[in-house]
Amino acid sequence: MVEKSKPVIMLVIDTLMDPPLKEAINNNRAPALKFFMEKGMYFPDVVTAFPTMSVNVDTTILTGTYCNDHHLPGLVWFNKKENRLINYGSHIRELWKLGLSQSLEDILFNMNENHISNGVKTIHEELEDKGKNSASINTLVYRGNTSHIYRLPKLLTWFTSIQKDRSTMGAKAFTYGSLKRISTSKRYQRLWQKFGFNNSFAVQELTYLLKKDQLPSFSIVYFPELDQSVHKNGRMDVKGIEKVDQHLQDILNVYDSWEEALQDNIWIVLGDNGQAWIDSDRKVALIDLRELLGSYRIMKLSKGVQPKDQIVLAVNERMSYIYTLDKEVLPIHTLIETLQNDKRIDVIAWQEGSLIKITSGEKKGELHFREGGDLYDEYNQKWFIEGDLGLLDIRIDENQIHYGDYPDALARLSSSLKSHEGDFIIVSAKPGYEFIGEGSPTHVGGASHGGLHQQDSLVPMIVTGTDSTPSHLRMINLKEWILSLIQ
Repeated sequence: MVEKSKPVIMLVIDTLMDPPLKEAINNNRAPALKFFMEKGMYFPDVVTAFPTMSVNVDTTILTGTYCNDHHLPGLVWFNKKENRLINYGSHIRELWKLGLSQSLEDILFNMNENHISNGVKTIHEELEDKGKNSASINTLVYRGNTSHIYRLPKLLTWFTSIQKDRSTMGAKAFTYGSLKRISTSKRYQRLWQKFGFNNSFAVQELTYLLKKDQLPSFSIVYFPELDQSVHKNGRMDVKGIEKVDQHLQDILNVYDSWEEALQDNIWIVLGDNGQAWIDSDRKVALIDLRELLGSYRIMKLSKGVQPKDQIVLAVNERMSYIYTLDKEVLPIHTLIETLQNDKRIDVIAWQEGSLIKITSGEKKGELHFREGGDLYDEYNQKWFIEGDLGLLDIRIDENQIHYGDYPDALARLSSSLKSHEGDFIIVSAKPGYEFIGEGSPTHVGGASHGGLHQQDSLVPMIVTGTDSTPSHLRMINLKEWILSLIQ
């Protein structure tokens, strides 16, 4: 007789990082996280996806692929087929300028239904195919095999052209703020509570499943609030972790004892991306791409692509995609030469034939690489590399590649450059700086993410209830491991 596997509960805490987590635990300000750590395994440096933006990372967790396969390039990107910029929610200013109805259509429907490739399957889809159920609680990426009806707030239907009572395909048990809930409670869902996209609502929905004994084989729960706290207060924001921990205590307190919670389930607690510090001097911190590329005609958000436009900017905080609309008139190399003049840009990447090429505003030289070759890295990926290794802080020792400041840099850069159609460059900023375009959010004196640097790219993970570990400590390897835990 096969032993029944324990339910797997994954708690994704946006922007949980190792240094402030350890600080919080050492000062006894995070008892629930301390309990999980003491009773399980702790991995301080799991490599996330690139760009280090939640929608891209969540898709990598659920599909076990980078964006070259799942085709969701970032929070903001340019869709060449539709000839328009897509934005899943960087800032209300940008969404308003792009058109609120279209932006909400992309966030609520297109992202999961159309933009994520049908060539990959999510954990929810795979489990349902095997006759097992799963839950998605407040995650932005949730694609599954079960149809659900959104209940759109009247405010949204008044201000937009989106029709009421539209369906979406999600996990068997599915919550998405006030638009779709499992419990009957109407708490934590008001306009000023972001329509339920908050930690309290996420806890309410998970504890409802626990109390009703309806926990499925796999549950993923998203906690968004630490991200905003770190953006404002900086990398070492312990107060934000303290608040998240109180929510975790509420979950553990559903059980007669915290030990019972661990006996009954496998728990995975992890961050989705880190954040790099941002300089407190506005003029220093912000790399304004409109100024840097001001001699070219840049698409205006409210107007969309016009006949004379030359460039589209897709700003993902500390990373950006920069597109040329006509590479014959405005070649990528012309843009690269301009970008190299800014020392705050540490990685400039583009594809040329089979090669991916790297240069920098900070350092001289070029680095070229492609998949295949005689060199291999710690993830058993093979590469051909030539040029200035220092541009990606890479060291080669007896045919083995060792990564420094940019974890899994070759695969992550390659994935973004192959994630969607178009003629574009990738730029990533040094810690201390972030990119801005028209209407971009700014985090001067706080912290920000999106970039390739390890400050953006490394997150902690706590695992209890199993001795099993992923094949590699990367987000891309979690899906295969999670499915192996669910017999």
